[in-house]
Formats: sequence, structure tokens, C-alpha cells
Amino acid sequence: MLCAGRLGGLGSRAAPLWPGRAGSRGLGARIRARGVSTSWFPVGAAFNVKPQGRRLDLFGERRGLFGVPELSAPEGFRVAQENALRKADLLVERVCSVAPGPQTVLIFDELSDSLCRVADLADFVKIAHPEPAFREAAEEACTSIGTAVEKLNTNVELYRSLQKLLADKKLVDSLDPETRRVAELFMFDFEISGIHLDKEKRKRAVDLNVKILDLSNTFLMGTNFPNKIEKHLLPEHIHQNFVVAGNHVIVDGLHAESPDDLVREAAYKIFLYPNAGQLRCLEELLSNRDLLAKLVGYSTYSHRALQGTIAQSPETVMQFLEKLSDKLSERTIRDFEMIRGMKMKLNPQNSELMPWDPPYYSGVIRAERYNIEPSLYCPFFSLGACMEGLNTLFGRLLGITLYAEQPARGEVWCEGVRKLAVVHESEGLLGYIYCDFFQRAGKPHQDCHFTIRGGRLKEDGDYQLPVVVLMLNLPHPSRNLPTLLTPGMMENLFHEMGHAMHSMLGRTRYQHVTGTRCPTDFAEVPSILMEYFANDHRVVSQFARHYQTGQSLPKNMVSRLCESKKVGAAADMQLQVFYAALDQIYHGKHPLTASTTDILRETQEKFYGLPYVPNTAWQLRFSHLVGYGAKYYSYLMSRAVASMVWKECFRRDPFNRTAGERYRREMLAHGGGKEPMLMVQGMLQKCPSIDDFVSALVSDLDPDFETFLMDSE
Repeated sequence: MLCAGRLGGLGSRAAPLWPGRAGSRGLGARIRARGVSTSWFPVGAAFNVKPQGRRLDLFGERRGLFGVPELSAPEGFRVAQENALRKADLLVERVCSVAPGPQTVLIFDELSDSLCRVADLADFVKIAHPEPAFREAAEEACTSIGTAVEKLNTNVELYRSLQKLLADKKLVDSLDPETRRVAELFMFDFEISGIHLDKEKRKRAVDLNVKILDLSNTFLMGTNFPNKIEKHLLPEHIHQNFVVAGNHVIVDGLHAESPDDLVREAAYKIFLYPNAGQLRCLEELLSNRDLLAKLVGYSTYSHRALQGTIAQSPETVMQFLEKLSDKLSERTIRDFEMIRGMKMKLNPQNSELMPWDPPYYSGVIRAERYNIEPSLYCPFFSLGACMEGLNTLFGRLLGITLYAEQPARGEVWCEGVRKLAVVHESEGLLGYIYCDFFQRAGKPHQDCHFTIRGGRLKEDGDYQLPVVVLMLNLPHPSRNLPTLLTPGMMENLFHEMGHAMHSMLGRTRYQHVTGTRCPTDFAEVPSILMEYFANDHRVVSQFARHYQTGQSLPKNMVSRLCESKKVGAAADMQLQVFYAALDQIYHGKHPLTASTTDILRETQEKFYGLPYVPNTAWQLRFSHLVGYGAKYYSYLMSRAVASMVWKECFRRDPFNRTAGERYRREMLAHGGGKEPMLMVQGMLQKCPSIDDFVSALVSDLDPDFETFLMDSE
């Protein structure tokens, strides 16, 4: 697709090459450094106080959302989309008339950029803006740009202009590696839309794409739809745990943390009770994906989805999952025995371990064993302190400082949004991060990263600075109390900042491969790596101080917190293996050998160990089948890579500047402009095997004996 895909707020492809130091070559040497600004102020203070009213701006000019002049009012979306579509028409005409060469790729990328700059921004605004008029206008813009992209993806003349370039071996050999890869990515996007087929098959591919989009939206809505049951069928004493409407009890989730076994059991059986319409929708979605994959030349949808990833093929993914499952087996059995023991202790009449038990009883064991009550930790994790901690880390590792900047009137969609300038010590301004961190009515309950504008080298030699949004759901600060984070919130903040730094430092020539626009199993590596920093006492001790007394968080409290996460971790990882395997089977060879529910039961027995519960269909709540179809394994593989990078490069010294610069140069700088495994090899100085990935994940489960020594002192 011409408009680069987006991963539920993440990006989906990115490219090279940045060094920026004296004597460096490549793109970095040609980008003019941006100067510092006197309007910047320290980042920590900006997050620990309520924002002050913008009295000075009341009579100033409205800049428009993200500084886009047209977007000072909802009607501006129509103007922005019309401008983008006009520019797209001119660029199509230009690329179809120019002689094949590097210029072809530059024009394609400019075409992609002109559409993405509206579509990406509108994608965010349609879910996050508090005003309905803005959300509706953004939705219309998404539809309009989406329709235009569909037409471009079936524009044969446009396709042939790229085909002429890639068919000329001499020309292809003359392209630099990044330009060649971007050209191949554009061609791949064309061909998965079926443009290389004859007219009749091309129409069928378009029809299948439209149908898959509709089925995906329908299925996604159904994954969250509540189930209801007649009141008299449930014991009266548990009604209070659910919403009661007339003669029915409404169940809208699994209630996994409820201390009442009966509540969890009822929620599991009712919420996961199969819905016939949702079941048909899933079956149609999987079938149509398979038909489309076969139509455009792949044996399965999974083969199509995994092209260009670290894994490369479904065979490699299944080998990874099976080896990991084998290595986890004994540890998972021990975890289940430990959890069963706690259930027997608390509920001796009903000690059989069921799928609704592990989350709750693992939490009980963690609390009992490690004394990690969140209220003990929150005072040490004020949001301002955590932001200063990130600032310190980025400064020491990468020479980067985060500065708060006062946004202009109309630039942000809510008063609580903070704007950060990302500044390098020698290269100047790298881009902007808008931090939409605080709760508000109607805001989606998800922590995620959105690309608003991708970085790219413009024709005039200037660099188009990347712009991203980080969305969290944190409590607001008050006059006397800063926002205090639980350890989980702090880790999520570090995770999302990992995505943001990927976007800022992916200094690519082409926006089609900017920042997080890279293969899915690589996109999560920078964010998961940040979790390792967030759990290292040397990093945490730099910023975790009591907001009232200034006392540092004791090292043993950090270590206990880290060790507590290993309670039940093998069983948790085994559950992820089960989900990933199920995803692969659903997107493997069709027709499927059994119903999706029978496949669920068989896969659960093979890859998890706890029994399937009759008359349930968990797969109908598996929302990741839409955005991560055939790619759910990516979380595990990204974690394996991040674990190896941490152990090889940062565990000895998490502030090592040489390792930080290497990380930027080998991994962050390229986004999707380089094969992901080549980036991993460059960082690790070796080509990791499946066994290496498995060992990295399993070794993370081993206890840290230093914690036990400290606790016994």
C-alpha cells in the first residue's frame, strides 16, 4: 500500500542511514542541524504540575492541530485531504512520465508521504479528539484517503513505472541498498493487492480486500461485545460483581483479578460463550484471507504475512514456538503446581486448577512472597521523576535531551497534552513527541504510539522532522499531589518511549520506512528493550525518589519487584506460545482440518496444559487476529532479540555510551530500510539461531540470587 500501514498505534515499516558525527558519511552528513530554542524548559517540572492556562495566547492566531494551519477547525480536514489528493494526482502524473531511476523511488515516497500526512494524523484524531466534530471529520478524511489509496494500488500505469525500474538489472544494481529496498517494498505492496494479475483476477483481489476490511471491523467490534445471562441462572450473591439489567446479568470481561473463584468461573464461561454470528465472521475472515493469499501467489496467508520479517516463514515460526514450548515445559508444570498449591490453601474444597485461576493466584503468591504492594512504590514514581529518569538515560546513552515546549493555541487537542522537543547534543532538533498521558472521558483505554508525520529527506536538502504521539491513561496531578505511577505504569511509560525514540532516531531518506514502519517482529524490540532498563536498579536509582522526602527507592525494593515478575512467568509465556501457535494454524493451510473451536481445544492441549472448558470459544475474543494476523509470535521474538541485546550490550553497564551509539547506528537508524535480521546481526555481532532466541527467553525466567541474598541480610 502506498500509505504505510499502522500497527494499532504503532507504525509498520522504516530505513537508514544516520551517524551525524564529524567525518560521517551518508544521510546524516547532509542534514542541516537545527538550532536550540529559548522557549524550551526542563521536562520533569512540566509533568508534575497542572498545566497553566494560556492567557497570553487567547488573542493569538490559532495554529491548528500539530501546527497544521488548516486544522484549526474540523472543516480543515476536508481542505487537507483535497490538497493531499491534488498533490497525489500531480505526483502520479510526474512519476509515470519520468525515466526509471532513483527519482522514481523519491517520487513514490513523496506520493506516500502526501497521503500519509493526512491519513496518519486523521487516524489518531478520529479516536483521541474530545470533540465529536473533529472525530467525525477525521473519520471522513480516513475514508477518503483510503479510497484514493485503493485506486492507486490498482493503477496499472503507476505500477508499470516502478516495474520498469526493477526489471532493469543495471539500474537496480546502481541503486543504493536503502533505495532498492524501498522500491521493492512498494512493489510488494502493489503485488499483494493483485495488480500484477489479469483484469478479472485484479477485480477479485480488490473485492477480497474490501471484504476482508469489512469482516475485520465486524470481528473487532464483536471481540468486546458483552454477553448476558438470565439472572436466576447465577447464584444471587455474585450478582453484585456484574452489571444487572432487568432480568439479565451483563458480563463484559473475564474478571481475572476477582478473589472469588465463582465470579471468575462465571465470567469465563459466560463471556467466552460462543456467539454464532462472531463465529461465522471469523471463519469468513480466515477463509477470505486464504483466498487472497493464494490469488496473489502464496500458499497460505501466513507465508504472505511473514515475508520480510525476522522469521521469514511460518515454518521458522512454528519451529521457534515448538522449541520454546519444549524448553518451558518443566518450568510451566512447576508454575502450575505452585499456583495449584495456593488455590488448595485458599479454597481446599475446589483445588482443581482451571484457566481462570493463574492470573489471580499468581498475584496472591507475588504479594505474599515479595511484599510488592503498589502503594509502597507509587510515591517514588512521580511522573516528573520518571520523565527525568528517561531524560538522564537518553542523555547518557545517546546524547539526547528532552525539553518541554509550550504548544501554540489550537496545536493540541486537550489542555493536558505536553509537547516535547527531542534535541541531540550536536545534531540539534530531531523531532517532536506529543504526550497525551492523562485520563479523560471517552479516551481509549490503551497505551500506544502513533506516527503523525514520518521523517524523510526533502528535495531541498532539509529533513522533515518526525512527529509522534504517545498515549497513556494516567491520573491527573493536583495542586498538592503529582501524578504517581504504579511500577506497571512506569514500565509502560518506558516501553512507549522506546517506540518514540525509534521514530526520532530512524533518520531515513524515505518516510515509507521511517521509525517504527518496520516488520512487526522487529518493531517491538526497541520498546521491550526499554523494559529491561526500567527494571534495572542502577537506572531506577537515578530517578526514583519519594516525592515528599526525596528518599531514594531502596535497591532491595527494586530487586524484589523484578523477581516478583518471575512468579508464574513460565506459565504466562506458555500461554503466549499457545496464542501464537493458534494464530499460525488459523492462517496456515486451508481448508482448516476442523472447526476453529476444535482447533483451539487441540492447540490448548498441546501448547498450554490447562483443560479446554466446554462451550467456550476464546478465539472469538482474540482481537489480535485482526491487526496481528499470522504475526502474534512477534511479541515473543521481539522479546528474545531485546533480551539478547540487553545481555550482550547493556547488562554490564546500562549507561554505556559506546553501546548506545552502536544501538542507534545498527538498529534504530534504519527503521524498515534494512533487512531486520541484518540489523540484529550488526548489533549482536553474530547471526542468532532459533536456539539462541529460545535460550534468551528462558534464561530471563531464572531467579536472581542477589535478591535472595539481600532479603536474607
